[in-house]
Amino acid sequence: MSTAAGKMMREQGGGVILNTASVNGLVAGDKQGIYSITKAAVISMTKAFAKECGPLNIRVNALLPGLTDTKFASALTTNDKVLKMALHAIPLGRVANPDEMAGTVLYLVSDASSYTTGATIVVDGGMLA
Repeated sequence: MSTAAGKMMREQGGGVILNTASVNGLVAGDKQGIYSITKAAVISMTKAFAKECGPLNIRVNALLPGLTDTKFASALTTNDKVLKMALHAIPLGRVANPDEMAGTVLYLVSDASSYTTGATIVVDGGMLA
């Protein structure tokens, strides 16, 4: 998808690609090996594409959310034992609301980040601090 979008953006004179990875791409989650590996690959792809696409005026960055209240994460957030362990590791002591990713997304796709490419921004309530 990024390759196809990049070709279109090149023809238009530039653009922004924003990938979604996960904090698990930096620190593998317990019993989440394959998921963590795929998110590490997204981070690596983001950095590689940023180098390749920068000369084309295409910025490429990634959002790395922590535990967020989504349907996908419900396997973790609906299991009281797992949730209690997860919350213990998050200094803010709670799961993120999906809307809490919006500010970072807006920054990364706006002109406010015009000199930002190859970045991976963690939004995790302090979990990796």
